[in-house]
Amino acid sequence: MRKVKTLGLLGTGVIGGGWAARALHFGIDVIAADVKPEMEEWIRGAVANAEPALARLTFAPLPPKGKLSFTTDLSAMASAADFIQENIPEQLPLKQRVLAEVSRHAEADVIIASSTSGLTPTDLQRDMRAPERFCVAHPFNPVYLLPLVELVGGDKTAPATIEAAAEFFTYIGMHALRVRREVPGHLTDRLQEAIWREILHMVNEGVATTGELDESIIYGPGLRWAAMGTNLIYHLAGGETGMRHMLAQFGPALKWPWTKLEAPELTEKLIDRMVEGTQQQAAGRSIRELERLRDNYLVAIQQVLRQFDIGAGSTLRALEERLYKDAGAGTGAAKACGEIPPRFNTVVRPEWVDYNGHMSDFMYGHVFGEAMDAIYRSVGVDAAYRKKGRMFYTVESHARHLGEAKVSEPLYVTTQILALDDKRLHAFLRVYRGRDDALIATGEQMHLHVDTAKAKAVAMDPSLRAKLGSIQQAQASLPVPEEAGKPVGSRAQG
Repeated sequence: MRKVKTLGLLGTGVIGGGWAARALHFGIDVIAADVKPEMEEWIRGAVANAEPALARLTFAPLPPKGKLSFTTDLSAMASAADFIQENIPEQLPLKQRVLAEVSRHAEADVIIASSTSGLTPTDLQRDMRAPERFCVAHPFNPVYLLPLVELVGGDKTAPATIEAAAEFFTYIGMHALRVRREVPGHLTDRLQEAIWREILHMVNEGVATTGELDESIIYGPGLRWAAMGTNLIYHLAGGETGMRHMLAQFGPALKWPWTKLEAPELTEKLIDRMVEGTQQQAAGRSIRELERLRDNYLVAIQQVLRQFDIGAGSTLRALEERLYKDAGAGTGAAKACGEIPPRFNTVVRPEWVDYNGHMSDFMYGHVFGEAMDAIYRSVGVDAAYRKKGRMFYTVESHARHLGEAKVSEPLYVTTQILALDDKRLHAFLRVYRGRDDALIATGEQMHLHVDTAKAKAVAMDPSLRAKLGSIQQAQASLPVPEEAGKPVGSRAQG
C-alpha cells in the first residue's frame, strides 16, 4: 500500500470533521468530499473548533499542518487520495452504492475504510472494485482526541490491508485495535449498547434520572476505565488470586435478575424523560461549550496517563517518541522550519493562567525547559541517553517578561547557543506570541553536562559536542543579544 500524504474523506459530518482535524494536525493533506456544498463551511468550522485542544495535546515537534480542500465531486476526491475514509449515513444500501462507485475511481492500492459503527465489512465491500483493500476503521467521537480505532476485515479483505491501515492510523496518533472477526457492532459499541439499554430501562421505570446515572459512572467506574478496562479492574477485585477468586466470589450474582438484555420500547414518555434529563444536565450550555469542556478534560486525562505510560497515555507517548525521532532525523517539523535549531511551538494551557488572566511567570520556566529539551532530543539526548547516566542540568537562569499571553494563545520559542565547551552550554531563548509575533519574554540559561550517578559535571561525548557545535556554528552570524548577561533591573530592551 502507498504512503499516505493525502486523506480523502467521503462524507463530512461530525466524524468526518474529526478525521479532518486529526489528519491535518499531523501533517496529512485532506480532501473532503460531500454532495452538499454547504458542508465546506461546516467542516472548516469543525477543524477550527478542534484546534485549541489538539494544540495542547503534546509539546512534541509537529510537521507543518496539512492543507484542507473541499469538493462535491466524489470521483475527483477518490482519484487524488492515498487513503479514503468513508463517513456517510449508516444505511447499508447507500454505503454499498457509494463505496462501489468510489472504488472505481481510486487506484487499486488505495485503502478504503469505513467509519461504520455497526455494519459488517463483508456486506460493505460486496460490490467494490478491489475489495481486498477495504476494511472497517471505526473511530470514536471526538476522533481528533480519542485514539481508539477498531480495524475489522471482511471475507475479501487482505491481511496486508489491516496492517497498512494500522500503520497509517498509528502515524496520526491512534491506537489501532485489530478485531479478530467481524460481528455487528464490532467490540466497543456492543459494550456501550449493554450500558445504554440498562440506562433506558432505569429511566423508563423511574429508578433514576439521566444525571444520576451519569454520576454513577463519572464518580466511580469511569475514573477506573480511563486507564484499566473492566476485566483488569475485576482481576484486581479478586485480590492476590485475581480473576479466579473474583469469579468464584461474585460469579453467582450473574444469575440474579439485575439486568435486562432487551431494550425497552421507546415511548414518547421515555423519550421526554431522556430529553428533559439531558437538558437539565446541560444547564443551558450549548453543544459547542460542552464540546470544549469535553476536549479540555480529555487532553488533561491523556497527559496524566502519559506519565504512567498506560491506556491512552501510552498511545500519546508513542506518538511523541515518533515525532521527536522524526525531528531529530531532520524530517517533519525540523526540516520544514528552516531554522537551526527549529522553533519550539506550544500554546498557553488553561492551567498556566493565573488570577491576572494571563500566563503565570513560573510557567515561562516550563516553556524554556521544554524548548531546551526539544533541542537536546534533536541531538540525541533522549530517554536512552539519560539511562546511561548523562544529562544536562540547568545551573543558572535569568528570565525577562516583556508582554502577556492569554489562554489558548499560540507561542513559539527560538533558541540561540551563545557559548559551548566540553561541559557547559550557554543559551538564550526568546518567547514570541504567535498571533502578532510580539516578543513577550526572554530567558538566558547556563547548562552543565552531568554524570547523574556521581552528581558532578563531566565532559560530554565528542559526537554530542559536535552536533551541538554544528548548531552553534550555523548561528554564528547572529548578533549576541544586547540583554545577554545583564543583571536584574537592566534597562536593555528585547
